[in-house]
Order: sequence, then structure tokens, then C-alpha cells
Amino acid sequence: QGARHDLVDAVFALEGQDDLVLIVRRVDALGKFLETDDGSNLLIGYRRAANILRDEEKKDRTTYSGAPNHELMRDPIEQHLWRTIQSTAADANHHVAREDFESAMETLSTLRNAVDDFFASVTVNVEDKQLRENRLKLLNEIREATRTVADFSRIEG
Repeated sequence: QGARHDLVDAVFALEGQDDLVLIVRRVDALGKFLETDDGSNLLIGYRRAANILRDEEKKDRTTYSGAPNHELMRDPIEQHLWRTIQSTAADANHHVAREDFESAMETLSTLRNAVDDFFASVTVNVEDKQLRENRLKLLNEIREATRTVADFSRIEG
């Protein structure tokens, strides 16, 4: 009751959301998280990644899914982002499995600095096609990591 419709939509967009009590708890946790600096900044980083990915997928008429190739990660910052995504997603999934949505969101907020550093230092759309594809797959991993708690693409504002 009184929850933002976009947050409800973001939670309903996930597969298997049929327990009303858990949906309400997840929506509440998401709303509180997005009111924090970490939450709003993560949403900004997510949107930047998702927008680049959406534009490039549309232009290339393909999707960039699947794990990126660690051996193609030349820049230490992209290596750090990949490690951060892996550990953060695993931790967030663990919290979600325990129905601890607040901790899952707090865990996701640790992505913020790695995402910011990546965008400050790494060019995604480079001439090297393999490297470009790998970096786009890395952006997809940001999108997938946030889906442990909600479909951030449905969040307005």
C-alpha cells in the first residue's frame, strides 16, 4: 500500500514472484535502498551501462550475453569490475535466498565504485571487435547482477 508503481513493476518483472508478502518486503527494501546515495548512484551506473548496451545491441542486431572472457580484460579496472560483479552477485543471491532483501541491496551498492571507476577509465566501444564485445558482455553482467533484486530498467526517475 502506497508503494511506487515502478518499484512494484520492477519486482514483478522478475521470474517466480508469486508470494505477496515477499513482494511487499522486496519493494519496501528497494524503495529504501534507492533513497540512499549508494542506491541512487548505483541506479545511475546501471542506467549508463544498460543504455550503452541497449544502443549497441540495437545497432549490432545482437545481444551481448554470456560471461566475458577474463583473458581479454587488459585493463586492471575492468578486471576489478569483473571480480566485484562476481562476488557481489554471489553475495546478493545468497541474501535473496535467505529473503534478506535489505542486505542484498546493501551488497549490490558495493558495485557502485567499481562501475564508476570503469566508466571513468575504460572505453567500451573500441576498434578491437573482440575487446568491444567483451566489454559489452561486462556491461551485461552489471545488468544481470542487479536483477537479483529487481529489474532496474523498470525504475523511473
